Amino acid sequence: MSMDLVIEVDNEPGALAGVTRAISDAGVNISAATYIGPTDHAELHILVPHAGAAKHVLGLSRLAVTREREVVVIEAQDRPGELADLALKIAEAGINLDLVYVATRNRVVFGSSDLDGLKQALGVA
Repeated sequence: MSMDLVIEVDNEPGALAGVTRAISDAGVNISAATYIGPTDHAELHILVPHAGAAKHVLGLSRLAVTREREVVVIEAQDRPGELADLALKIAEAGINLDLVYVATRNRVVFGSSDLDGLKQALGVA
């Protein structure tokens, strides 16, 4: 099971460095991340193999995971049209996406309120 963790931080210089340093100092690898912050606050979405360890160390650092959810992570080819092909499969199954980002090692992270339908559309267990 892959989990997307969301940490809300003040959008200021060093905020991303502080959060990611705390996680890495605990020995937890961040497999994917997206940082969105057009205002004074930002959301950091991370994919980690050990969500419990990441949440623990963030709590010790006075940072909190504000949301977490299961996501689907699939291996993808690094070629033109790969994301379009995957998105078309999902669309043809009638599944609405609400989260997409790219992870290390040519993987794509997908989120949907219909997780079972998403898994079925992408052919993952």
